Amino acid sequence: MDKQLVLREILLTIYDEQKLLSDFLVRHNLRYEEDIEYAVGLFEDYRLMACGCCSGSILKCFAVEEQLRKKNILGNIVSALVSNRFNEGYFEPIVITPSRNSILFINSGFHPVAETDDLVFLEHRADGVERFIADIHKSYNNGEQAGAIIMNCNPFTKGHRYLVEYAAEHCELLHIFVVQEDRSIFPFDHRFRLVQLGVSDLNNVHVHAGGNYIISSATFPSYFVKKEDDKVKMQAELDATLFASRIAPPLNINVRFVGTEPNCVVTKQYNSILKMVLPNFGIKVIEIERCKSSDGEVISASRVRQLLAEGTVDKLLLKLVPESTYEYLTSESASYIIDALRNLKATE
Repeated sequence: MDKQLVLREILLTIYDEQKLLSDFLVRHNLRYEEDIEYAVGLFEDYRLMACGCCSGSILKCFAVEEQLRKKNILGNIVSALVSNRFNEGYFEPIVITPSRNSILFINSGFHPVAETDDLVFLEHRADGVERFIADIHKSYNNGEQAGAIIMNCNPFTKGHRYLVEYAAEHCELLHIFVVQEDRSIFPFDHRFRLVQLGVSDLNNVHVHAGGNYIISSATFPSYFVKKEDDKVKMQAELDATLFASRIAPPLNINVRFVGTEPNCVVTKQYNSILKMVLPNFGIKVIEIERCKSSDGEVISASRVRQLLAEGTVDKLLLKLVPESTYEYLTSESASYIIDALRNLKATE
């Protein structure tokens, strides 16, 4: 590294520092993302010349001034970010970046996992996917043809249960992958446990944490994407490709089940992309009509959250959630979450 260049943390809690970073990204036709937890910059005196950031396991928001791009400086920034992530307990850092940049991160010690025409997913651990699959194989490796569902379950409802029941009846073995990022009002460990309880009577159903390999829209780094529609398309294509090329084959997954989406345009577009991508890998997509309550209302987790925010924690919820979820919602464990929902409602 040149002697006059200094690598240091960009202090995001200081307005001028955050603005410096944000303006630098904008100048490079990129966008500052509000979930950034840590950032480093390469400075020439007080001038920012290059930067990199991270949020959770994801390294992102990289930008380098033109005159430094042929120099080996990205490696120094990546090393600083990886070190910070390790210190914060994230031991499997990943990068999602435009495909044209993949070689830069490969040269910085990252390994490609999946790639589309637009994006590449890379991880710091060389055998991350293999370890992820091995943990599943330890308990469930009987050679059956399997199906899969990816769920967030914020919280688990009768709608989710209906989808699982249908899928379980139409495949020998069903894998449920629960989105692991804590970007939902119900924390991951609560959501995961509710799914386990909600399907515990179905012998051919197994529940797994999604880890880094289920790319949710909440954590997808889109600082380099110009249009919202492009964001959904790129995220869905990468997520589907990673699942189909690396997760499905070793687990014998040949069908993925999704629920219809009458209201959310984004989810509807996501399902459409799954139908285009997965069959190319020999995976069938089965779309199941959403379950309705006795009064004809589509059962959704958003409706459950709405009722909780309005103060409805009574038998009305039993129309929408299984007994196990209802018991949880009326327990002390969920009280702080319900308070948070009510507080959000009060501020609207």
